[in-house]
Amino acid sequence: MISVSADRPPPGPKTPGAAFAGFGRTVSDEDRALWREAMSRRAQEAFARGQAALQAGNTSLGLFWLERAERMSRHNPNLKWSVGLACLSAGRLMDCLVRMEELRQDFGLREAAFLEVVCLARLQRMEEATIRMQAALSAFHATPETYPLAEQIAVSAGLPGWMTASNAGIVHIGTSRPVRLFLDGREIVQGATGGRYDLPEGWRSARHLAVRVGRRHVLGSPLDIAALTRCESFVEATADGLRGWIWTPAEPEHVPVITLWNGSTLWAEAFAQDVDSDVPLARYRVFHVPARECPERDEGPLDLWNENGRLLTGAPVDPLVGKLVSGQTRGLPARLRPVKIQPGRMRPHLPRRSPGCAVVIPVYADRVRTMACLRTVLATCPADVPVIVVDDATPEPSLAQALDQLAEDGRIILIRHDRNRGFPISANDGMRAAAGRDVLLLNSDTLVPAGWVERLRARLAGSDVGTVTPLSNDATILSYPSTDRPNPVPSLAEMRGMDRLCQKNGAVSTEIDLPTAHGFCMAISADCLAETGLFREDLFAQGYGEENDFCLRATARGFRHLAAPELYVAHVGSASFGTARNALGARNLDILNALHPGYHALVGRFIAADPLHETRRRLDVARLLQQGAGRPAILMVQHDAGGGVGRVVRERSEAFEADGVLALALRPHENGCLLEYALDGKRFPNLKYRLPDELPSLLDLLAALRVRAVEWHHLIGHAPCVRTLHEALGVPYDVFIHDHVWFCPRISLCDGAGRYCGEPDPAGCELCVARWGSYLGEDLSIADLLARSTRELSGARRLMAPSDDTVRRICRHFPGLTIEALPLEDDAALHKDIMPHRHATRGQPLRVCVVGGISQWKGYDVLLALATEIQTHRLPIVLSLVGHTHDDEALISRGVRVTGEYREDEVQALIRQQQPDVGLIPSIAPETWCYALGQVWRSGLEAVCFDLGAQGERVRRSATGLAVPLGVAPYQLAMILLGRWGAV
Repeated sequence: MISVSADRPPPGPKTPGAAFAGFGRTVSDEDRALWREAMSRRAQEAFARGQAALQAGNTSLGLFWLERAERMSRHNPNLKWSVGLACLSAGRLMDCLVRMEELRQDFGLREAAFLEVVCLARLQRMEEATIRMQAALSAFHATPETYPLAEQIAVSAGLPGWMTASNAGIVHIGTSRPVRLFLDGREIVQGATGGRYDLPEGWRSARHLAVRVGRRHVLGSPLDIAALTRCESFVEATADGLRGWIWTPAEPEHVPVITLWNGSTLWAEAFAQDVDSDVPLARYRVFHVPARECPERDEGPLDLWNENGRLLTGAPVDPLVGKLVSGQTRGLPARLRPVKIQPGRMRPHLPRRSPGCAVVIPVYADRVRTMACLRTVLATCPADVPVIVVDDATPEPSLAQALDQLAEDGRIILIRHDRNRGFPISANDGMRAAAGRDVLLLNSDTLVPAGWVERLRARLAGSDVGTVTPLSNDATILSYPSTDRPNPVPSLAEMRGMDRLCQKNGAVSTEIDLPTAHGFCMAISADCLAETGLFREDLFAQGYGEENDFCLRATARGFRHLAAPELYVAHVGSASFGTARNALGARNLDILNALHPGYHALVGRFIAADPLHETRRRLDVARLLQQGAGRPAILMVQHDAGGGVGRVVRERSEAFEADGVLALALRPHENGCLLEYALDGKRFPNLKYRLPDELPSLLDLLAALRVRAVEWHHLIGHAPCVRTLHEALGVPYDVFIHDHVWFCPRISLCDGAGRYCGEPDPAGCELCVARWGSYLGEDLSIADLLARSTRELSGARRLMAPSDDTVRRICRHFPGLTIEALPLEDDAALHKDIMPHRHATRGQPLRVCVVGGISQWKGYDVLLALATEIQTHRLPIVLSLVGHTHDDEALISRGVRVTGEYREDEVQALIRQQQPDVGLIPSIAPETWCYALGQVWRSGLEAVCFDLGAQGERVRRSATGLAVPLGVAPYQLAMILLGRWGAV
């Protein structure tokens, strides 16, 4: 399934006002899901068309469709791979190279690594090709098809040969000269020539395999054995036994062998069909251990190992858990019987004498992050707080050595496992070693600030408190700034700065109860640990959910779980599970919900209530005040639909900031508004204010931010009180006029049939609205609208509009106003890009390009009718739309090439790909500017438009292109295009 990330609908069939959300109007998650589903269908269709075209040998057309699908699903790596391959076939080497680099970096994709080398070699960038081939051969198995490329690169680099190895322990060496093979420096072959060699038993436990000719390494040497043998896997208990998947990304052809708890082995040969993964070309191999082959008696969790002697992700696994999660609970042992969530008896909230505390840090891999964590811990822990590190059989010798040194220096207490046991067991071993103290359980991918121990212990001081968890960038319900999207991982300095803000602004006198703690940094009282017991070791394997289970058991004993909003700890998050973490997390969540019915609802109630919202908002306020740094500020009021208004706000914000003014933006929200830093709308996601209830708080903040003026860009969707913010603040307001909402309740000057209304008198407007409806979201007569607009426009300090046409049009409806025309682009500079007198190539059709998101008033019906005439009369015209519509399929069926949505930074490349001869602006109503026209000119094209609005005015002034009368018949328009720009 091709997934997409768009959460807005495409341009509607009538007007963009239909997509507005705001005060009292909700764009729900269900709405967004429907839009994403529709976009996904479109992407699937484009992908299928692309594949069909490629199979038919039409690479150019195939690429067009595949790139359309790629743009519609921005982050889909499978499409990135398909487009990259097609680019390679089409000779677009740089486009292929960029995609392959991204796929290698994001997924460690073998095929992408070798295709990078292909691209670099064809581009004659041989030095880079050698570097990338060395990296690829040292980490991945090369198939025979790759051997000639390896030979070519080795010869080009003057190297004595090349090598590759497989997970079967076979080395292939490409050289005719005598070679020497070394495993971790120990010579295993000497004097032989190139060819095939079998590695000795136990080779997987080595770190490096070197192949040398004399003293020189061949290309690919030394080989990183851990990279070659890296195995990804997952196992879970189901109603019919144990099921899972396994593969070796460095050699997907390899058939892995699984060793079972009883010493027997299982070959995973069949390919999986339903593994949820974004990894392109992933060849997961499924396995199944039927229930009849599992132990008949309850023997608890069972071990399953890969060929490297490591447990599969999800193992140890208890076969009986399959019955638990499938609802077959009858006859289950007591440890697996569901227990409905319910709080135990309330404990008295009394001061508690602490028995001391210890820090416990389970460690597995990632030396850099682990040592960074330990440096912050050791620098901040009081002398009487021991730091217990549990080394869960790290595969990194350098990390093990660093831990040994810290232990030898007496800085940590080190516990080391002889084999990997997983997070729950590691945490338990550390907590046992804490010997009756309070425990501060910490992930090894965290950074802690000064005073963290003391603040957590202070929250643990009550006798009824079981656990305490701080805020973090990655802590689900305790995340900050955002709880619903990933936050950047802060640097050490950023973490310390955030923590200082939390100390000052996060502390609250009331306690905030949590449904459960979060295990990234979890303070546990000794009493809670003693009564509840340790983490369960029989259910959660490598970890995820064990702290939630612990907390629910503690809740049943009357213990509470508190937030510590005065403390901020940085957390990288989920780095230790690899690509199997999603599967393990989903499995363990199913176990958690089955074992504790009501857990999902408990968390849902907390999220709905969001008791930490006020804390997050206070922190956002503090950070925004820091951002302002005492500068004067301007507040720009805009709608929530982006587009041209959003671009103008962004560009004006950049200008204000350059002048030393803090640029703020106010967007509508279903319950009020959202205040943003205009240059980064995601930086302060918690500045939501319910209106009118929280208007005083909003005004206090705006005053503290030294707002000196309010600039209206669009008020649609906003609560009524936003119209008078300037009065409450005692500051002037300016108005930037973007459209005709001041006198047209339908905004675009079009009726419901998609016709320009001609701007009738108020009585005519009333008839139009009565028939076709209004997009203002207000019950306002035309007379009242005009009266309000007259009052508001007259009261503004400054009125601005993008074009002279807009100035004249507004003044026609509101005489006596002084409006300043502020062009949004430098047309004189754009005119220099235009190449006039351009014609279609003889013998080729005229190529006409339309740019933008084309709604009905932007000319969808014109485009459809024109395409129909071209198709019906077989006219030598090819229409391309660099953009999208509400119904792309209707255009596509009439021969229009529709690229789909684009980013601003790629529009020019997309226009060039269409190889157009002329641009068409099909808008049927007056534009106030028209950024699409600027894009057409920027690409060197003349433009054709209807002679009205800013678009007509700008084309006439350019002395190029053509402004034709509105209403010209589609066939006549086609003839005009052919007559002016067709082949001569």
